[in-house]
Amino acid sequence: MATRYLLDTNTVSFHIRESSASLRRRLRRVEASQVALSVITEMEIRYGLARNPKLRIADLIEEFLAGITILPLDSGVAGTYARVRAQLESKGKPIGPLDLMIGAHALSLDATLVTNNVKEFRRIRGLRVQDWTG
Repeated sequence: MATRYLLDTNTVSFHIRESSASLRRRLRRVEASQVALSVITEMEIRYGLARNPKLRIADLIEEFLAGITILPLDSGVAGTYARVRAQLESKGKPIGPLDLMIGAHALSLDATLVTNNVKEFRRIRGLRVQDWTG
């Protein structure tokens, strides 16, 4: 089954650190095969661990990463990224480079991006965005 939801870094971090009843409920309702991470999100999470290797939740992070599908980037994502970046820059409304890559990844997969940074990601035309944290 195709990925329907791509979790943004802030959603993963929130879930591991504190979560919410709403987020836990949504994650339980969706089949595991329909939820994934971009490798960009994995990179951001692993960077956080590298900066603070004695983080008390390091084991929870590793367990989470081991239990979820992590999707690589490909040429399709590259094309989507280039188009989206050009659109945003032409409007004078760029977004952060890693968020742009994650958003382009979700858009190229025709997946919904799950994030609590809805305002920024809504600037990407055609990207479906949901906040499951509240």
